[in-house]
Amino acid sequence: MNTLTDGKFNELQASLRGKLFQPNDAGYDQARAVWNAMIDRRPAIIVRCAGTADVRASVAFARDHGLTLAVRGGGHNIAGSALCDDGLVIDLSDMKSVQVDPDQRRAYVEGGATLHDFDHEAQAYGLATPLGINSTTGVAGLTLGGGFGWLSRTLGLAADNLLSADLIAADGRRLHASATENPDLFWAIRGGGNFGVVTRFEFQLHPVGPEITAGLIVFPFAEAKQVLTQYRDFVNVMPDDLTVWAVLRKAPPLPFLPPEVHGQDVLALPVFSPLKLDAVQQSIDRVRSFGLPLGMHVGAAPYAAWQQTFDPMLTPGARNYWKSHNFTQLSDEAIDTVIRYAGNLPTPQCEIFLGLLGARAAAPSPQDTAYPHRDALYVMNVHTRWDSPAEDARCIAWAREFFSASAPHATGSVYVNFLTQDESDRTADAYGANYQRLAQIKMKYDPDNVFRNNQNIHPAA
Repeated sequence: MNTLTDGKFNELQASLRGKLFQPNDAGYDQARAVWNAMIDRRPAIIVRCAGTADVRASVAFARDHGLTLAVRGGGHNIAGSALCDDGLVIDLSDMKSVQVDPDQRRAYVEGGATLHDFDHEAQAYGLATPLGINSTTGVAGLTLGGGFGWLSRTLGLAADNLLSADLIAADGRRLHASATENPDLFWAIRGGGNFGVVTRFEFQLHPVGPEITAGLIVFPFAEAKQVLTQYRDFVNVMPDDLTVWAVLRKAPPLPFLPPEVHGQDVLALPVFSPLKLDAVQQSIDRVRSFGLPLGMHVGAAPYAAWQQTFDPMLTPGARNYWKSHNFTQLSDEAIDTVIRYAGNLPTPQCEIFLGLLGARAAAPSPQDTAYPHRDALYVMNVHTRWDSPAEDARCIAWAREFFSASAPHATGSVYVNFLTQDESDRTADAYGANYQRLAQIKMKYDPDNVFRNNQNIHPAA
């Protein structure tokens, strides 16, 4: 437990432009709330930074007083790495500026910006970069873990589109990381977010939208085997400009589904393309032919609106527990396992999804960035979600059982952003052959492991 005096806290507050929260302050509980209600931690200090100077002051204060340090961007991380008990939280949520240079197709993004902030500014010029699938996700955490979403098959990962970053290192230095300046650090932060507080990102932008093609095709659960088998086969010839995921869950009350389907087990195929409908209509017709859909709604849509489509199912305040595997292929046995467990979801909010990568996301070599899983064609997330703490044991047990049952058909690797707080033993699996190089870079830039409240890469001995 920290033994800091009020005088020390006042000294820190006096050095800040932003706001400092302590446990007895009004707004403290709101400031420590994050997306996943499973995370209930009580920091000694939360510094809501107003700029880079506040970040530097906070890093120095935590280092000088031996406080555990956590960094909050969007607060969306499943493991709750934005918070720590009895330490200091650097909260970037007020640092969410997004500046777009439409002529150079560049975006300059502060560390607290969300996907919604980014899309709002970039889409004003018909531009985008590959980010995630939920608009309340923080740009920083997503990118530092690699980052994939609807545009990744066409344009690569978020990390592949990162051009540079400014960060505050453990010793307080401001470092610029790019292909030409601190290139080892630049390599490391594209998938390995262990090296400092990134205060600004520079991204490559691409012409996207505002009108894209997107929607859902929903099949009966009884047809899941035949649909997933044909889906697997179609992936081998799917155009790079088309993305189709697979989601097994209870049907939400979508207006294009018959009322009697609502709440029933279904297989939904979200479809996305940055192209207009007529350019991908033939491929969409083929996806529709995998079975007899209960309903579908696919057509022209604003890109920014599609990025928010799944927000209502991912609102903050619920309890969430994830387990994840990477797959290079979907064997018949893997499909059977997915269907077996999807037919026994512990709550109506749970789902199993298969996020499709490949194409441009697979183009770099595993050593080009810290994110190594270029062979991962499918990223499976077992998204267990419920409301009452009384259901914790049952829901977590279901997720772990499914994870174990599907492991023999997976690669053994994992996407670091999907690791929960009890999976620190899988950190090496998230980086594979790149882990040792990351550990050496960690030793160079953070030898005392100041930034350790994460899926931690330990400094090399």
